[in-house]
Amino acid sequence: MAVSASGTGIEGCLLARFDGVVPPPWLLQWLDDGLAGVLLFAGNLSGPEQTRSVVRQLRSHNPHVLIAVDEEGGLVTRVEAASGSSYPGNAALGAVDDVTVTSAVAQSIGAMLAECGISLNLAPVADLDDNPVNPVIGVRSFGADPARVAAHTAAFVAGMQANKVAACAKHFPGHGRAGADSHVTLPSVAATLPELLATDLVPFRAAIEAGVRSVMTAHVMFPAIDEVPATLSRRLVSEVLRRELGFDGVVITDALGMAAIGDSAKTASGTIRAMAAGADLICLPADEAAQQRARDTLAAAFYGGVLSPDRVAEAAARVRALADWAHPDPVAAPDPALGAAVARRAMLAEGAVAPLIAPPYVLDAGGRMSAQLEDSAASLLGLLRARLPGTEGVVLRGAADLAALDERIAAAVGRPLVVVVRDAHRHDWQRELLVRSLAARPDVRVVATGATHDRALAGPWYLGTRGGSRASLIAAADVLTGEPAA
Repeated sequence: MAVSASGTGIEGCLLARFDGVVPPPWLLQWLDDGLAGVLLFAGNLSGPEQTRSVVRQLRSHNPHVLIAVDEEGGLVTRVEAASGSSYPGNAALGAVDDVTVTSAVAQSIGAMLAECGISLNLAPVADLDDNPVNPVIGVRSFGADPARVAAHTAAFVAGMQANKVAACAKHFPGHGRAGADSHVTLPSVAATLPELLATDLVPFRAAIEAGVRSVMTAHVMFPAIDEVPATLSRRLVSEVLRRELGFDGVVITDALGMAAIGDSAKTASGTIRAMAAGADLICLPADEAAQQRARDTLAAAFYGGVLSPDRVAEAAARVRALADWAHPDPVAAPDPALGAAVARRAMLAEGAVAPLIAPPYVLDAGGRMSAQLEDSAASLLGLLRARLPGTEGVVLRGAADLAALDERIAAAVGRPLVVVVRDAHRHDWQRELLVRSLAARPDVRVVATGATHDRALAGPWYLGTRGGSRASLIAAADVLTGEPAA
């Protein structure tokens, strides 16, 4: 039986989501009851005007609602998911290593969000890229050096929040060391707190000093510190983040429906434990039944004395203060051309970077970083087809597609061969693709759209984009076709 949340303040601690482009009646009722926030995904958005319309509708039911997205730039985009992001991601910005540029890119992304009325951006990623086999961070990180990542994290926060769009440093205390994806399992990292303070926590400290308005927790366990995931750890959230680092803003959980926590329509134990540990804004699972379960479970915990009224009131007050601060107001118009220029500067080009002299044959295995992250429509094969009529090729999605590889390589005889990979060092089938392609065609042009950890697997000609955003793929196409840099 549902337990009424009326009068508990629970709604003021929930970040809900919905399917489709029209907010459902249950969500509008929650907003009438004081729902704190709504997290929008690509499937909720069909264009700028529709996005603004949805935001207006949500705010008509609750003027104080936080409207949130994950708009990191690079691979993770919601507002530009249909076309791919106009901006390169963090790996590209870290490679350029100009904090003024990073701040300008963040300001431009923030202006794009502000024009739509979005008030909370779940970015930047402040994790270190210090484990090459990490399946979910990679190019979403500014790099492996704590000082560099700290500088760019702070710059991104400043640029984003200049538009009165709240930034969110994630994933505290760091997801970069993990060797697994918390969307599908619970990663465990053998690092001590002193080790984290000297490395992974340096960017979070910088974000806090830069005035970041929110921090997102990681569904990662650090057994040397606590025996539960960071999201559920009072030691990490209430003691380390709050007391040791001095953060007084909103602590947001990563989505509690992810396998590392496992909340669903049947259980919401993670929801209670996260709030008890010190989280303020609970990022709910995806489906309606799971969200209702979380709301009911929190209300029951409140009435049953498991969750103290003071803890709920404290969390809701922080969230309301964030909503009162976040009034999206673009300081200037978005500048997508800036993204294109930065993406070109970020390229790692090695070998004879000569323009293609004929339409190529393209084996495009760019793929997704993670099946749990939304893909974009951007494709290097598609871009080259548009620029060089007569370009042929195929998209490769897995090992099964290598069955006809010899025939496909043979189809490239007499024309340039371009092979596109993403993080080939993590995928056996992509390594096989490179080995067989290079054996048959030592002159193959390898374009890598992930992190550049796979450089050693390629031949003499290598173009690392440090990301698969539209901006980065356009930059790669520019290099391949001899387009001069702007």
